Amino acid sequence: MKTTSTVRQAVLYAILAVITIFMLLPFVWVISGSFKTQAEFLSNPGAWLPESLQIGNYVQLFAERGFGTYMLNSIIVSVAAVLGNVLFSAMAGYALAKLRFRGRGAIFPLVIVAMIIPYVALFVPQFVIIVQMGLVDTLTAIILPVLIAPLSVFIMRQFAYSVPFELMEAARIDGASEPRIFFRIFLPLSGPALATVGILSFLASWNNFLWPLVVAQSQSTYTAPVGLSVASQASNSISFGMLLAGALVVLLPILILFLFLQKYFIQGVATAGLK
Repeated sequence: MKTTSTVRQAVLYAILAVITIFMLLPFVWVISGSFKTQAEFLSNPGAWLPESLQIGNYVQLFAERGFGTYMLNSIIVSVAAVLGNVLFSAMAGYALAKLRFRGRGAIFPLVIVAMIIPYVALFVPQFVIIVQMGLVDTLTAIILPVLIAPLSVFIMRQFAYSVPFELMEAARIDGASEPRIFFRIFLPLSGPALATVGILSFLASWNNFLWPLVVAQSQSTYTAPVGLSVASQASNSISFGMLLAGALVVLLPILILFLFLQKYFIQGVATAGLK
């Protein structure tokens, strides 16, 4: 029995290793392609290794195409989106799960409905509002629609149900106000859920392409995905090496963030489905 179990485990690990290798192959090709010249792509586009390592694509991307500005804009937008979703969704989730007020039963179904509505369906009304506010071609116009997401509220509300009511009642008996309970008790216990919301909101805002493309009218307000599509264009042709270099630069913050917070992300997703 022990030998059979060992063989099954070895076969399972071998299958998982093969799947992992196949999943990593495109990423390896992107890294390799970011060091290739345009001539190498045109002469042998399927080659896995560059003829010689050169960083010209990265230098041109930042020095000539202004990609540093696009990255800075994306960082500002993403940080604002993370802070807004973490704070506002935590407040909404706490209120929906722990407070009793008139109309509470009708609000959460509206959150579910908002999750179902396609994001692109909101483009026209959002753009009209932004125009009326005079915020076109500003980072504020990109940030406002992503300050809070229905999915973030859903995650925080589900997590809030796992926090014992007894803690809140004990704090109220001791004379603590609701803001104090929220900031001193609920938020410190909500680390996994907040990490999940933070990662999801960062991914959504960092990878957002259509909305920044609509409201950003000049290169000074382009975010990284929009700027990448512009920076890779040269003389009506696509610079493949620069495009892959930019894609790798855009991917690195996401990869680093997930590696540091993956434990909390998994805990938050698992806990959000308890109730």
